[in-house]
Amino acid sequence: MLTILGFTMIATFLVLIMMKKMSPIAALVLIPALFCVFVGKGAKLGDYVIDGVTSLAPTAAMLMFAIVYFGVMIDVGLFDPIVRGILKFAKADPLRIVVGTAILAAIVSLDGDGSTTFMITVSAMYPLYKRLKMSLVVMTGVAAMANGVMNTLPWGGPTARAATALKLDASDIFVPMIPALAVGLAFVIALSYVLGRRERKRLGVLTLDAVLVEEREQEQESETVLVGAGSGAKSAGGSGAGNPAVLTGGSGAEDTADTGTEDDDDRMLKVLDPNRTTLRPKLYWFNALLTVTLLTAMIMEWLPIPVLFLLGAALALTVNFPHMPDQKARLGAHAENVLNVSGMVFAAAVFTGVLTGTGMVDHMARWLVDNIPDGMGPHMAFVTGLLSIPLTYFMSNDGFYFGVLPVLAEAGAAHGVSPLEIARASLIAQPLHMSSPLVPAVYVLVGMAKVEFGDHTKFVVKWAVLTSLAILGAGILFGII
Repeated sequence: MLTILGFTMIATFLVLIMMKKMSPIAALVLIPALFCVFVGKGAKLGDYVIDGVTSLAPTAAMLMFAIVYFGVMIDVGLFDPIVRGILKFAKADPLRIVVGTAILAAIVSLDGDGSTTFMITVSAMYPLYKRLKMSLVVMTGVAAMANGVMNTLPWGGPTARAATALKLDASDIFVPMIPALAVGLAFVIALSYVLGRRERKRLGVLTLDAVLVEEREQEQESETVLVGAGSGAKSAGGSGAGNPAVLTGGSGAEDTADTGTEDDDDRMLKVLDPNRTTLRPKLYWFNALLTVTLLTAMIMEWLPIPVLFLLGAALALTVNFPHMPDQKARLGAHAENVLNVSGMVFAAAVFTGVLTGTGMVDHMARWLVDNIPDGMGPHMAFVTGLLSIPLTYFMSNDGFYFGVLPVLAEAGAAHGVSPLEIARASLIAQPLHMSSPLVPAVYVLVGMAKVEFGDHTKFVVKWAVLTSLAILGAGILFGII
């Protein structure tokens, strides 16, 4: 019964958010609460929720201060050169932009943290997608898949969990998997090329000149309407200094065009407002060094990640904005993102708390393992790879690697399958896992990109499953799995 209720609860949640019948936060809270009552454990709902919140509280704290930190870095101009570099490569070609998104997400993923990757990638690419009217779910889907492949790095989480659960060396698991993971990353880049061609076919090959001229015409029309209404021309242009809206490039291009101090190419490559009052060019290298130090500390595990971001956010605010009113303005500017993401994380805590506390997740896992045909025993590595696709989507990495993987490894050992092969096969589904509703980082991605979680899910699942199967196929072909 618990198995059926568990699968039904997950299916209900996914259907409702993809059909946009409920918001993700409401669905994450109300659906598990209802099913908890169905299970007959409504009296323990409070305990389950508190356990879930307790387990995810460090993640929520990390995300809150990480958003503030990277928000401040965007405000002060740390990522402006990255945006200009991507623009120079992309040349307003949708195909190049989508491929650039995949490459950027993969490179930034080297720090091993999905939330950081998504914040930097969206910060750099969102203005470009908005300007050229490209599909934002393409951006979130490609970024999530590229990060999922790179999430298998030994310091990324899954590999370390697999090594701990099966008492193996992480390098013995990861190093032989490199060729298969390289195939997975190449598949994501090839897929981004295909999706980019779709966008190019839909939008045509654009030029920044044409896009910016159209923007200016729209702004001038808006100004005319507002002047006629007695609102004043400045209402349309809006200085926007310190407002997150500057990321959409609202007035920056026009301001730059008026200066006449830069050549035409540079002028057209301006996406972030170059005149915003929050820029701190004299502190650029301090901010760059602070960010590199922070990422290094994360990789080296000098301190817990929430503590690092808390310290980093406090230091970034204090140095860049020494006056209290300015600090309050920066915190206020990023409050919406902080509230959306942290709220989603705590709502997800209800879902995971009920799923785990009622025993549904254990029954689901046992049911799947028990229904593996005896004839598949010698192929348990392949079976593990296939099972990891749905299980790591519907479960947390902790639940899968510490609860299910040892059972699969034991079943494989009975048929002479090495635990190393089982561990490697368990990594193949990370491109899909990164879009799971139980992964807090995905809410950073869709929140900053202003994409509905249901839309992201409908778009990315099929492509992420194909990417996972490509890694599994490569692993079998190379004799790794």
